[in-house]
Amino acid sequence: MIEPTVSVIIVSRGRPDSLRRCLTAASQLIYRLFEVVSVVDPAAAAAVRGMPFADQIKIVEFDEANISLARNEGLAHAAGEIVAFLDDDAVPEPGWLCHLVQAFADPDVAAAGGYVRGRNGISFQSKGQAVDEFGYTTVLPLSSDDIEVFSGRPGMAIKTQGTNCAFRRDIFCEIGGFDPAYRYYLDETDLNMRLAVQNRKTAIVPRAEVHHGVEASATRKKSRMPRSLLEVGASQVIFLRKYAPDAERDAVMEDFCGIQRRLLIRHLVAGNCEPRDVERVMTTLRAGISEGSGRAISPAPAIPRKDRDFRRFRQASADYRHEVICGFRSRAPGLRRMARESVRQGAIVSLYIFSATSRYHRVSYSDGHWEQKGGLFGRSERSGPFFLFTGLKQRLKKETHRVASQRDPRNTAHLVGLLSKNTL
Repeated sequence: MIEPTVSVIIVSRGRPDSLRRCLTAASQLIYRLFEVVSVVDPAAAAAVRGMPFADQIKIVEFDEANISLARNEGLAHAAGEIVAFLDDDAVPEPGWLCHLVQAFADPDVAAAGGYVRGRNGISFQSKGQAVDEFGYTTVLPLSSDDIEVFSGRPGMAIKTQGTNCAFRRDIFCEIGGFDPAYRYYLDETDLNMRLAVQNRKTAIVPRAEVHHGVEASATRKKSRMPRSLLEVGASQVIFLRKYAPDAERDAVMEDFCGIQRRLLIRHLVAGNCEPRDVERVMTTLRAGISEGSGRAISPAPAIPRKDRDFRRFRQASADYRHEVICGFRSRAPGLRRMARESVRQGAIVSLYIFSATSRYHRVSYSDGHWEQKGGLFGRSERSGPFFLFTGLKQRLKKETHRVASQRDPRNTAHLVGLLSKNTL
């Protein structure tokens, strides 16, 4: 397959630190022909311009609280054949784009979506799903880690997650961009439904992984406790107005409100809010429903081509070096110094820090490297055994194999550091 050019679009508003981390991870993508289009508010634009590879990024300043309009602006500046989307509080695995783009070798594939890991860097936040005319989702029957292609139909679409999806730009523009009526929530689902009306095919790519940490924003706290559900309520009403039968909308909205209240009660039980917060947030939901009922719905806008210049991101390359560093927790400072130095020298780095326990593992991305820490005998995949009888080298082999398709798809891993309790 001839590698297509890809525009990676990242929208950010009010989270410059998260954006810097996301862009650092993007700079390590294992793919030759991609550009980065960053649609940002003024504070985030200043943060991007301070990064060492700022001249390689298309910086598009946009300061309106409407994610659909912001993504459309990014699309207008995208020059790639494929457009891919990331959230600013997410980080892609180095092999993300390499895997995601493979789906477009099938000329009938219009869209592709990957898997999203949650906060612990291990468990999946989302995999493959279908979504119906009411916004209800069902799990797709995926049988392996191979790419699988599904066809949508009117009333049933293949869902892609906004933080891990890609589309053919020409088809995207043909059906119109994101609908600005969705200022937040269901914006990409609406696009999925429009693709389904045309019976377009969507690929699910399990190996195309993104980690989504869920940072605080204007609409939610870091705990995921909503600050406001106004736009969620408005978007849900708009979605039903566009796709659901009139006779069933009221019942679906009543169910939706019940689901939102139950989620708020869970936050209350978890200590993320106080009792008065539940009714306050539900009030914003009802206000959003009222606003969405009167918000104008019009055909999705055509997307002009504002920039035909493809600005290849030169920092990353198909030629890469993957270095593995491993040791026990007592040597963590030295291990991290070694990891940072390898990153400075241009390597993709996987750092493993073990303790002599059975603690569950967590994966995070910081200072330009991937760090996995947990008990030598503990679980990484949550479906694994509670206690694993193993030694350090055996466990390292197991964990590097687990992420090999993400960090090292060409099997070039090089062990540069193995610090145990008894070594310097």
